[in-house]
Amino acid sequence: MILLGSTGSIGVNTLLVAKRLKMNVDVLVAGKNIELLNMQIKEHKPSVVVVANKEDVTKVNHKNVYHGEEAIVKVIEDSKSELVVNALVGFLGLRPTLTALACGKKVALANKESLVACGNFIDVSKIQPIDSEHFGLWYLMQERPVKKMIITASGGAFRDWDIKRLQSATLADTQKHPNWSMGQKITIDSATMVNKVFELLEARWLFGEGKEEKIVYDAIIETKSLIHALVDFKDGSTTAHFANASMQLPIAYALNEKMQENILGHVDLLKVGSLEFREITTDRYPIWQIKEELLKTPQRGVVVNAANEVAIELFIAQKIGFMDISKSIIGAYEKFTALPKSVDDVFAIDKEVRTFVSAKGSYK
Repeated sequence: MILLGSTGSIGVNTLLVAKRLKMNVDVLVAGKNIELLNMQIKEHKPSVVVVANKEDVTKVNHKNVYHGEEAIVKVIEDSKSELVVNALVGFLGLRPTLTALACGKKVALANKESLVACGNFIDVSKIQPIDSEHFGLWYLMQERPVKKMIITASGGAFRDWDIKRLQSATLADTQKHPNWSMGQKITIDSATMVNKVFELLEARWLFGEGKEEKIVYDAIIETKSLIHALVDFKDGSTTAHFANASMQLPIAYALNEKMQENILGHVDLLKVGSLEFREITTDRYPIWQIKEELLKTPQRGVVVNAANEVAIELFIAQKIGFMDISKSIIGAYEKFTALPKSVDDVFAIDKEVRTFVSAKGSYK
């Protein structure tokens, strides 16, 4: 396989599963964690390695090392591997997804932004989602009419905060996730609930496209992160996907859809004792106010994604406050209403939105 984003959480877990399944790793693509990358090279012996920055090339213990976005696209085109695991973070992951699909490869997708920004131009039949929520929905699907698909959220770092405190929340505060440790951006997205808006858009593209009857998509907070997805069927029954929180289960199925090995320990409901569910409210998570309209015009996901990425950069640079992230996204969403008619339009709109949000700068 080709693994994009090998040193991140998804990448590390993918390599653990690949080792267990005795899968060959042809290409490793990583960012700036060269120390971990060198350890991965020693263990998995890839044919080619790509890093983000030119200055890191000489630090990599491999004879075939390249750098930059163009190199990622080229190694995908050149590799004979039929599987690409895309665990890159951000809009950077879109072009590799498009390239892999154009080459006829299967994509195990953990890069949310590919479908969020460009779902209208992606053949989802070649996509196997790695997100636990979409894996849960996929696992629950039957040949029965579906009324509603529900994914769950942890609620993020601020689910129990007094709402008045959110205005003064710091970057360090956003990283205190109640249930697990993730990368910086996804943990901020969890705190704003942008990640669930993205996952609902992904679910819409993955499971709703081409359906005669419209499926309703929604999310609720489940504080222990043991239920990942629920499906309401038209007959009145509801099924839920329980699993202990580990990305190795969806990764294993993405690498081998006929997975029959035991990957995780089962959830012991007697030890769990009870579960708590909460509504996602717009006072704590202002981004939720655009959810319904966005699901009706999911092509506008490119606007939300671009605005979010820039707003997070501004927040990290302390140019805007935490609550201004959602404000920036909603402002861009209200300004940019044109729908992309091609992949080129997606990249053009992305650029325009980034310029707009950057120029707007501080809300303080």
